[in-house]
Amino acid sequence: MMSIRLGRPEEAAELTELVMRSKAHWGYPAEFLERVRPELTLHPEQVVPHRTLVAEVEGRAAGLATVVGEPDHGELDLLFVDPWAMGRGVGRDLLLEAAERARAEGFTRLDIESDPRAETFYLHLGAVRVGESVSRSSGRALPLLRLAL
Repeated sequence: MMSIRLGRPEEAAELTELVMRSKAHWGYPAEFLERVRPELTLHPEQVVPHRTLVAEVEGRAAGLATVVGEPDHGELDLLFVDPWAMGRGVGRDLLLEAAERARAEGFTRLDIESDPRAETFYLHLGAVRVGESVSRSSGRALPLLRLAL
């Protein structure tokens, strides 16, 4: 059974490690992971303003999503699932919950700077590709997607 709750500032370090495990799962080399760690780090003071959602399975953090910005246009900043929880619908449920909460706050769209390996996931759930963005830490081109709410 999965539940989704608001994140807590005191779990920021634990959630950051979940993000890093998820990123590493896709075969990225250690050097790359250390280079992108700063932009994938969730700091305690960011948890609440970034509208952090945490999915739990059997009381264990299985994934997280964050939404930044102010209505009416925001950004899905992070969406990561721990490798042990992949394939269970955690990512889908987090995205749908983040979108629903953003809609309730007055957002009309969420932009998503996607990892190339996650683009199909977002497209399947209704996002559309609107261009490319350059990663701040790696310099590589990333798909820029938009999810209408």
